[in-house]
Amino acid sequence: MRFLLPLLLLLSAATVLLPGCEPKEDLVTTDSRAKLEFSLDTVKFDTVFVTVGTVSKRLWVYNRNPRAVRVSEISLQSQPGITYNLLINGDAGSVARDVEIRGKDSLLVLVRATIDPTPSDLKPFVLVDNLRFRTNGNDQQVKVVSYGQNAYFHTRDEIRVNTTWKADKPHVIYDYALVDSATTLTIEPGARIYSHAGAALLVGGQLLVSPTFRPTGELKPNDRNFVYFQGDRREEEYANRPGQWAGIWFLSSSRNSVVRFAQIKNSAFGLLVINPRNLRPFPSVTVENSIIQNISSAKQAFTNSGLRIGLEGAAILGLSADFTVRNTLLANCEQYAVFGAQGGTYQFDYCTIANYATLANRQTPSFLLADAIEVNGQARPAIAPRLTMRNSIVWGNSRNLEELAFVNGEQYAGNISISTSVLLTKKYDNTGPLGQAKNGNILNPQQGPNYLFRSTPSRPLGKTLDYQLDTLSPASNKALPLPSITTDLLNRPRLSPPDIGAYERKNP
Repeated sequence: MRFLLPLLLLLSAATVLLPGCEPKEDLVTTDSRAKLEFSLDTVKFDTVFVTVGTVSKRLWVYNRNPRAVRVSEISLQSQPGITYNLLINGDAGSVARDVEIRGKDSLLVLVRATIDPTPSDLKPFVLVDNLRFRTNGNDQQVKVVSYGQNAYFHTRDEIRVNTTWKADKPHVIYDYALVDSATTLTIEPGARIYSHAGAALLVGGQLLVSPTFRPTGELKPNDRNFVYFQGDRREEEYANRPGQWAGIWFLSSSRNSVVRFAQIKNSAFGLLVINPRNLRPFPSVTVENSIIQNISSAKQAFTNSGLRIGLEGAAILGLSADFTVRNTLLANCEQYAVFGAQGGTYQFDYCTIANYATLANRQTPSFLLADAIEVNGQARPAIAPRLTMRNSIVWGNSRNLEELAFVNGEQYAGNISISTSVLLTKKYDNTGPLGQAKNGNILNPQQGPNYLFRSTPSRPLGKTLDYQLDTLSPASNKALPLPSITTDLLNRPRLSPPDIGAYERKNP
């Protein structure tokens, strides 16, 4: 044992004198055969509005070699009309040099594109470039494809003269566009309106969407003649995400607005009338042949002339408002599809409310009317609303919810008329002054919700939801003809007897 300690000391000293051993994965190879691999062969940006940067796209770069490689240059040459920025290891720029990737490791490259205006082309255009990686004298490339488009930009616009938004280029709203109280904004058929996060179209005067458009034949569900309102995020993951923008808001001074052949989606509110002081005449909005869907559940606080009100999202929300709605689909709202309070007149003819919440566990009815609402934490004086509903559907994705509700409804039961409609309601089935088991209504059909529509989140048919009637739908051929409405949402003729809801089922 007395020789053990000197021996250990001798071995320790010898170890210090040995050359350092660097891990194999940190040794940099200069072999020209060392190649990189990539998670994508093409980095693709969907339509990018000119002058507006996109979100960053991810590209993973893999070094499958056992030793490290030094990438002498990573570059993306910006072409005329487009600027690219790279983010690599926290450093931003158009070029990165001497970037090392350890053996069997990877590198994340973020790419961002900004497209400058092109003076000539009003249609979408394509710009192609190559992201180049130079390693040990070898060049490898990944294509970068950007689809660009010119647009009209409205940043805090205040529209004080009668104006028409044309359909030749998209319109992009930042913060807001405000229609003055003495002004009319007309939007042409086929226009595309994109709103940045939180942006709103504010209407103090009159909004006319496709006011004179008369289609000559059947329209497709995504027909080019519809006016589209949605957020400005064009990536696929945002295609149906609620709450991306604020919606279309009608102020107490607005009058006689018309929204026809429009699709409004992915907003906090669809059509919101806010008139908390009950100023008369109430703002009025007529909605025809339109779709409002994917509406958020987030509660928002509004301040108007010292009045504070909290409102949750809805496809149609009226605060002392008049709405006339025909041939319209309201779908996939995280809270209400329709919410009306403090009086107002609501008329729904041939409408479909298919309220299948997709993100939240909805606990609210799809259709709610109330005679009062809290302002500054206190209830305002009650004003009874009026409702006429004919040949419509009120449905949702939970048979445990009451989809039709009236706050203090017994006090204004004489103002409510619902006929030849399909309703999901237990409370108002056949008792009391609000009982709806009359006037030709179909309540809680026992063949179940699975056969009411063609495709729903609970019974999907492929990736597309389709709220047209299923062949076994209890709403088929059960409506009473309305002489003033002879076509459906897609301009198909109403048959005899017609179908209940926004869509007329075509003959097989």
